[in-house]
Amino acid sequence: MGRRLRAWWSGVGLRTRLTILYSGLFFAAGSTLLWVTYLLTARALEREFFVGAAPQLPSVGGATGKPMVFAMKVQRDVIAQLDLGRQQVLSDLFQNSAIIMLAVGALAIILGHLVADRALRPLRQVTETAERLSESNLHERIALAGPGDDVKRLADTFDAMLDRLQRAFDAQRRFVLNASHELRTPLAINRTLLEVALEEPDASEDLVRLGKALLGTNARHERLIEGLLLLTRSEHELVARKPVAVDEVTLGVLEALEAVARRRRVALDRRLSPATAAGDPVLVERCVFNLVENALKYNVKDGRVLVEVSDESGGVVITVTNTGPVIPAYEVEDLFQPFHRLRERVGSAQGSGLGLSIVRAIVTAHDGQVDAAPRPDGGLVVTVRLPTAIRPPAAARLPAAAR
Repeated sequence: MGRRLRAWWSGVGLRTRLTILYSGLFFAAGSTLLWVTYLLTARALEREFFVGAAPQLPSVGGATGKPMVFAMKVQRDVIAQLDLGRQQVLSDLFQNSAIIMLAVGALAIILGHLVADRALRPLRQVTETAERLSESNLHERIALAGPGDDVKRLADTFDAMLDRLQRAFDAQRRFVLNASHELRTPLAINRTLLEVALEEPDASEDLVRLGKALLGTNARHERLIEGLLLLTRSEHELVARKPVAVDEVTLGVLEALEAVARRRRVALDRRLSPATAAGDPVLVERCVFNLVENALKYNVKDGRVLVEVSDESGGVVITVTNTGPVIPAYEVEDLFQPFHRLRERVGSAQGSGLGLSIVRAIVTAHDGQVDAAPRPDGGLVVTVRLPTAIRPPAAARLPAAAR
């Protein structure tokens, strides 16, 4: 019984707990006051009545007889009536007091609920602010006014924490912008110098081979930096969302990667149904591009990639299925970690290990979900679910730009 009571009490809200405590204290104090008043009144009535009935009635003629018996009978009747009156007074007192206490107790429960609601209002303000805050509105503060009690200290501490978070996010944004410039510039200069050197007519064969190798290394570094910057951007919360025709975006991505599929001798199939999601068109296109590029890159010759887009009740579903080497089930989740690559995967040395990490970051920023499962005969099935948006008219839908 005690365990059930503790379990029930732990599941009750704070406002209800305070209301129960307020009401319980009132009923405890009221019951104590009622019993003390009852006992004091009963004692006072008993003393007054019996003191008034104590004197003996005078005997008639100074002799015992019928008059004396009659007088004693009258005295007993008077005492009985006095005792009955005392009991009636105490009964009325108890009943009236109990009724009044119950009525006032009901009022105390209502007032206790209102008082608890009023007392918890600052905490609700803190909670609502915390739920509303995101990276885009970290400038908001609770700014709770009132005396310097525990709730005020909690709100001030929360505001101070928001100040530190805002400074940290601002520093991260500045770092990303600076890194974007400082890292891209030397690589662009290196690429230009190498391309100019390779165009020299008197360049030796060894120099050409070295230049092409350096260009390939430079290109991998550029892709790595672009991936890191995109990963950082994808992890930020979306500020604005707009309808995105996922089927048209996917069609543009597939057309852009057809040459890559032919070069790798991989069949690229599609099943695209009209589907509109809510989000950032650039990030959604990058998500689909990474999925398809990953399926082509880590495939086998004469393999196959199937890209499906459908509009379901739970949102837009993008499924990319590819053939390839067998992937252990326990290693699938690690594929979404940055810089994680399986040695058994074909062409793993060509990737930076950020493709699926960027996919997960983009999907998370869109409040979506991404899952992956290995195929029994080799390869991977990646499923992305994005929240839907109001589908615009067909005439207003613009074709996705080909990469």
